[in-house]
Amino acid sequence: MQRTANPCMPVRFRLWPPNFIMIKKLCLTDFRNHTMCKIETHGCNNVIITGPNGAGKTAILEALSILSGDRGMRGAQYVDVARFDGNGGFSVFAVLDDDTEMSVAFNSGDTNRHGNIDGDTATLVELSSRLPMVWITPREDRLFVDAASERRAFFDRLVASFDSNHSGRVARFTKLLSERAIALKSGRDMRWVDALDDQIAGVATAIAAARIQYAGELNYFLQNAAISVSGMLEQMLIDGRSSGDTERAYREYLGGAREIVADKMVVDGVHKSDFGVFNKQLNLPANLTSTGQQKTMLLEIILAHAKLLHARTNNRPIILLDEAAAHLDKSARDKLFAELGESEAQVWATGIDVEVFTDVPNAVFVSCKDGEISNIVVNGQE
Repeated sequence: MQRTANPCMPVRFRLWPPNFIMIKKLCLTDFRNHTMCKIETHGCNNVIITGPNGAGKTAILEALSILSGDRGMRGAQYVDVARFDGNGGFSVFAVLDDDTEMSVAFNSGDTNRHGNIDGDTATLVELSSRLPMVWITPREDRLFVDAASERRAFFDRLVASFDSNHSGRVARFTKLLSERAIALKSGRDMRWVDALDDQIAGVATAIAAARIQYAGELNYFLQNAAISVSGMLEQMLIDGRSSGDTERAYREYLGGAREIVADKMVVDGVHKSDFGVFNKQLNLPANLTSTGQQKTMLLEIILAHAKLLHARTNNRPIILLDEAAAHLDKSARDKLFAELGESEAQVWATGIDVEVFTDVPNAVFVSCKDGEISNIVVNGQE
C-alpha cells in the first residue's frame, strides 16, 4: 500500500473529451405512490420535475438512484419502496441514449433486488459502473452543521464512486469493532483480540488513505471551497507516514486501548474522523455561513465530484438534485443553472414551483401530481 498525498497538495489530471451518459426513457411500476410512470427526456440534458409536496417527485429520483446499483438515495428497505396497495414488488426500467436497457426489480418474498442489463443478469457493481450517479437531498442541506457521522457517510459514499471496495471496508471496520467489543466484554482470550486488532488496523489504514486521496483530487476541481480530512489515522498519513507505518502505529494503539468504560469500548479511529469544508470566498468554515451559502458549497462539491469522475473514468455521471433550488436566491439559482449547463451531464432536478426553473436551458419539464405524470413540456413545447 503506498502513502497517499497530502490533500493540500495540487493534483493534476488529463481531461478527456466528454462522454455523456443520458437516459432517454424511464419507466416505474408500483414504485412508492407511482402505479405506472413513464418519462421520455427527448434528448434533453436537464429533466425538471415539479409538483406539490407528496406528488411523487422524489420517488422518481429515488428510482433512478436504485437503478445505479445503490441502495437508493433514501436508503429504504425494498419492501417499503413497493407501492403500499400493490403486489409487494416494484420495477424500474430505463433506456439509455445508446439504446442500452437497464432494469432493477424486486418481487414480494425476495430478499434482494434483481439487476439486468440488455436482458442479462447484472451485479450491483456492473449497474453502478454502467450508470454512475451522484445526488443530494434536503437531508444534506444541514450537512455542515450536523454530526460528524453524517458527513462521514456522505463523503464515504462519494469516495466509493472511485474505490469500489471502500464501502465494503467501512462496513467491515464497523463489524470488526463490534466483534472486538464483544470479545473484550466477555473476557475472551487476548489472542483473539490480537487477531481482530491486526485486521482492524489494516482496514482502517486503507479507509483513511482512500479518504485523503479523494479529498486531494476533489480539491483540484473546487474553486470556492476546500475539503479537509481530520482523524487519528488520516493525520498520520498527512504528516508523511507510510501506510505500513500508520498501520503498525494504530495496531500498537489498539493494543493499549482495551479498557471497557460504562460497558462501552473507548477507542479512536476512522469511525470518529471528520470532513471539513472551508468557504474560500468568505474565509469561513462552511458551518459558520448562511443556509444558502452552505447549499451553494454543497452544490459546488457535487459538480466538482462530477468533474472528478469524468477525469478519472472518462464518464459523466447522472446528477440528481432533490429540491435543487431550496435556500437559493435568484443570483445563486442563475449561477447554479449556468454551471449545470457547463457540466455536460444529464441533470434530474425536482422543485415545487416550475417558475423557478424557467431559465434552465435544454430542458424537459415534467409535471407530477398524486403519483402520476400529468404533463411534459420540451423546451417550451408540449
